[in-house]
Amino acid sequence: MAVPRLAAYTLWTMAAVLAGCGMHRDAPAPQAAAVHTDSRYGFRMRIPPGVTARPDFAGGYLAPDSWKAYAGPGSQGVPRLALVLPGSNRITSAELRIGVSEAAQEVRQCAQPPQGMAGEAGNVSINGIGYTRFRAQDAAMSHYLVVEAYRTVHAGRCYALDLMVYGVNPQVYSPPATPPFAQDQALQQLRAWLDGFAFVPPRRP
Repeated sequence: MAVPRLAAYTLWTMAAVLAGCGMHRDAPAPQAAAVHTDSRYGFRMRIPPGVTARPDFAGGYLAPDSWKAYAGPGSQGVPRLALVLPGSNRITSAELRIGVSEAAQEVRQCAQPPQGMAGEAGNVSINGIGYTRFRAQDAAMSHYLVVEAYRTVHAGRCYALDLMVYGVNPQVYSPPATPPFAQDQALQQLRAWLDGFAFVPPRRP
């Protein structure tokens, strides 16, 4: 027996709606960014989806685990958070490091670039926070380090945000290794993360 035209249309419409609902239900939801809050030192950092966050800094040949890039002997400060760019490996690594110091000398010298390591420092504003920015780099024994440093003083503390790309010259491998990303590409991505940094009110006793 033939199905009436109106009934057939109604059945087709219901099937389409149900199929559409099923497709919507099965579609993966967009992954939200997490937020790391450091109540001790009064800041928060948005962690992009898929990004590894560490509470300390991994040491390297030219990228030691000190609280800021090019920290001199006796420099006082604490590493607080490192965000690692996905794809980082033993050839090339990139990360955003956040270190803090409450030492009076570090606060006074917070905006000073390391001697002989950087060009002219400049001032930038990101997410309403004013920073002194400078770039430094180093190379030795087929290793290299590129740093784009951001320094600011807030609530009597020096905050050091370092964008770091470091690794080994891929030409030393046979055959030459392929880096996971270019240095400029990595720095551009790390810069985009800076907008996720903000200060928060101090923790109440």
